[in-house]
Amino acid sequence: MIELRNVSKRFGSKIVIDDVSMTIENGETFVIIGQSGAGKTTILRHIAGFFDPDHGDVLIDGVKMNGAGRRTKTKLREKMGFLFQSGALINWLNVWDNVALPLVEHRIGTAAGIKKIVDEKLALLQLSDAADKMPSDISGGMKKRVGLARAIVRNPEIILYDEPTSGLDPVMSARIDDMIRRMQGELGVTSVVVTHDMGSAYRIADRIAMLYQGVIIECGTPDEIRESTNPYVQQFVEGSLSGPIEA
Repeated sequence: MIELRNVSKRFGSKIVIDDVSMTIENGETFVIIGQSGAGKTTILRHIAGFFDPDHGDVLIDGVKMNGAGRRTKTKLREKMGFLFQSGALINWLNVWDNVALPLVEHRIGTAAGIKKIVDEKLALLQLSDAADKMPSDISGGMKKRVGLARAIVRNPEIILYDEPTSGLDPVMSARIDDMIRRMQGELGVTSVVVTHDMGSAYRIADRIAMLYQGVIIECGTPDEIRESTNPYVQQFVEGSLSGPIEA
């Protein structure tokens, strides 16, 4: 379980997160929506322990991430996979080596064991035929899938997704959404997804929280968000489903 308790974060004079509290249950797909600059990615970075809050606490399975020592943070991060918005692939490594990187870096398993795990993850994400390709030779959607394969190669309990469908066409966005649901169904992972794409949010979410100017103004099931009477939620949803939203 992931808990944020009254978390606030300021960068300079700007309050990015303001007294945010949320509980994300094990096995849940929890989606955070909001405009650019609302603080969505900052929440992900707090969960991953890249940032410590100015006030409040972040707990992973009851253990405080903020203020923890390096060893504790490392153990907590071992529970997680992180899909960056760009995919963040290493340009000079092929697809197979990109996916294998976390296992090689942390010396997890024998060469034969690593090969078995990487081949399984590539097959799961329908990437086996791309194993020898370089990042420059594959599409944006495929880069996202490679990034996801790398995020799950250590069988994490939690996956953090930063704008997983950003920049993709509707067909590829739907495929990425299907992959996120498969990760939940087949691996039982807890997923935290940051997005401004309401179509994607409705397809994948168990619950959706809207962040507005650093504050959660609504949290509920997809149906509850659809029926929200909050004018900011209505404006965001209508804008997202009809076209680009002004930041």
